[in-house]
Amino acid sequence: MPEDTKEYQDLFRELDSYEKQGVCMELEGKPASPTQIVRAHMIREEPGYMRDYVLNEKGDVKALYFDHVEKDR
Repeated sequence: MPEDTKEYQDLFRELDSYEKQGVCMELEGKPASPTQIVRAHMIREEPGYMRDYVLNEKGDVKALYFDHVEKDR
């Protein structure tokens, strides 16, 4: 199995787990499913996306945001 494929499968499993826990996920400011986020990662050139974790008062992840990061030229 190509390394990229395993990486995307691992990412999907991680995000799917968050979704099942009720974690809100957004991609570029819009609600997104694990599948949509993984697809965006697959087609995006480097550097990709930065994750922003939002925690609740207990320290659990309540939201996860993905924003595209521009590479300095």
